[in-house]
Amino acid sequence: MAADLHCHTKMSDGSVGIDEVVLLAKTHGIPTIAVTDHDTFAGSMRAKIFGDRHGVEVLSGAEFSTVDPATGRKAHILCYLCDNTDRLEGLCKRISDRRRRASCIMIQKVMRLYPITAEMIMRRAQGSTNIYKQHIMHALVDAGYASDIFGETYYKLFNSKVGLAYYPVRYPDVHDVIRQVHEAGGVAVLAHPGEYDSYDLLEQLARDHEIEGVEVWHPRNKPGDEERFMATAKKYSLVMTGGTDFHGMYTKNKTPIGTCLTPDEQINELKKAKVKLSK
Repeated sequence: MAADLHCHTKMSDGSVGIDEVVLLAKTHGIPTIAVTDHDTFAGSMRAKIFGDRHGVEVLSGAEFSTVDPATGRKAHILCYLCDNTDRLEGLCKRISDRRRRASCIMIQKVMRLYPITAEMIMRRAQGSTNIYKQHIMHALVDAGYASDIFGETYYKLFNSKVGLAYYPVRYPDVHDVIRQVHEAGGVAVLAHPGEYDSYDLLEQLARDHEIEGVEVWHPRNKPGDEERFMATAKKYSLVMTGGTDFHGMYTKNKTPIGTCLTPDEQINELKKAKVKLSK
């Protein structure tokens, strides 16, 4: 059996509840998942309790948005099997506060363009630790101003740098975040390197032994990405993970849980990497 090690819930920018994610995995016959909500471990902690009741192993996880100082591009770090999540509370709060400030500015811009209320957006974000662009778009869809979450209206509003309502979030340095993940006892994996053109960053992080793994299997991989990431992983003895990056309906393409999976032997390697870090 295999595991889906990249799932989001309503605790961040997913549309599906924590209990529903666990039950979807069970229904799909997936025995192990990791809930990796943005900048919070609350989702994975609650999912573990629910998973124990229903026979689904839930690995603790979170996904951190960072920036590569060498290029200025975003990079996402998946943190797994963290012993001391309390040590990352400060990091979670700093990123969350910056994200919330940016979201509030974007909401004000959207409300100047469309006659919707902030309360309508907040209602779609209920249960989340923050407000995401998906919540704003959900409100616009429900109000009849857009036909889907990631369509023409989304790109008009939120296309990076030129979107009418776009406002950037200032993310922390990727190297500093990895250091904090390790200090808290977590395993650091570079998520979907192809999405942010992080090929050189992957090579550097692997060469300098900053990360333990790379997300090899991902639904938004470009042609050749999987082979390229596998080659890098083998060259530097990295753990190879896979995950759907599940967001429910808050996603551009249909990607049900189990679309991308981590093989059994790599789950074992992930757990071995954790043991090595603990020594």
